[in-house]
Amino acid sequence: MIEVYSWPTPNGHKVHVMLEECALPYKAVPVDIGSGDQFRSDFLQISPNNKIPAIVDPDGPDGQPISLFESGAILLYLAGKTGRFLPQSTRGKYEVLQWLMFQMGGVGPMLGQAHHFRIYAPQKIPYAIERYSNEARRLYGVMDKRLAKSRYLGGPEYSIADIAVFPWLRSWKNQGIDWGDHPHLKGWFDEIAARPAVMRGVEVLAGLRKPLTGDKAREALFGAQQYRRR
Repeated sequence: MIEVYSWPTPNGHKVHVMLEECALPYKAVPVDIGSGDQFRSDFLQISPNNKIPAIVDPDGPDGQPISLFESGAILLYLAGKTGRFLPQSTRGKYEVLQWLMFQMGGVGPMLGQAHHFRIYAPQKIPYAIERYSNEARRLYGVMDKRLAKSRYLGGPEYSIADIAVFPWLRSWKNQGIDWGDHPHLKGWFDEIAARPAVMRGVEVLAGLRKPLTGDKAREALFGAQQYRRR
């Protein structure tokens, strides 16, 4: 059984959804990032970047256990393990991978910054709010244009690119987005949200989540504790 060390965040939900879509047996092990669990020595053994999610698969390549961190790497691993949600053809595979990299390099980091400066930052900095809100709208526009001509981000079939992007768009209000500006993306979003495996995946550990507003949570997520060498 795969162990997934995680928390109910967009990056965590990517892996929860993928495990549900692939019908793989797994155990979700909570890593409370607001309490600093991500800095525990046992977690750092499998996730040296002190970020969730990470997995341990006792039945890894050649039957040997493997641990992995970084959500994109985990999605690729699970796609390879199951033969699902990544095309077999070379062209199809790279069409999906470019949109997966788009999420990893753009959607996640930029929307994360939009969340931070719009919601969590102790000081409201107009320049930062405007910069990352504009970038959020730009990224939504890129995806809307893509989905005007393709059913899914990576092509005609649902893939790990869709699984990677969807959880980040669930917080569209916090990103300053008006769905009326992105009708094709909204249709895609509603379709993905209605998938039974997606509905199950976004509920994994969701009951444990609490507002990240206390001093301890802010220190764990945004303070000096985050930057100590380990």
